[in-house]
Amino acid sequence: MMGATISYPPVSDDRRAAVRRKLAAFGRLCEVGIGRRHGVAAALASDGRAVAATDVIERETPPGVAFVRDDIVAAADRAAAGRTAPRDDPGEPGAPGDHYRVDCVYALNAPPELHRPLLRVADAVDAACCFTTLGGDPPAVDATPLALSGGDTLYVARDPDGVLVG
Repeated sequence: MMGATISYPPVSDDRRAAVRRKLAAFGRLCEVGIGRRHGVAAALASDGRAVAATDVIERETPPGVAFVRDDIVAAADRAAAGRTAPRDDPGEPGAPGDHYRVDCVYALNAPPELHRPLLRVADAVDAACCFTTLGGDPPAVDATPLALSGGDTLYVARDPDGVLVG
């Protein structure tokens, strides 16, 4: 007797293209937990956006995407430890890190345990915050779901300038 085999369909280019089109409204972005799939970050960078990426382990990123090894949970703790800084004051204590000083902090396939830290960091730098989940996972923070062409859902947890939802 064999156990159940679970296979997950690959993420389609159409789904990620819809995410990229939505994020293209921002000039400076940071993808949290970039992993090995960096198509959205690469496309945004090739479209002339300033893109930074983070992950807990060292990753190679495509040309035009700056990489910083960082943990979003630790960054949220850094932000909470002191007075948070606005985007134009990089020297303030409590800032989560210069790589997060962007217009939008986003994550793709973010597990629920990263939703709150992601939002705390975005809040600390006054950035928009959005993410996709692992599929069946609901957002762990209050977020507006945006159904995108191709079938992906982008959850908008913070949109101070009304760029994503407005």
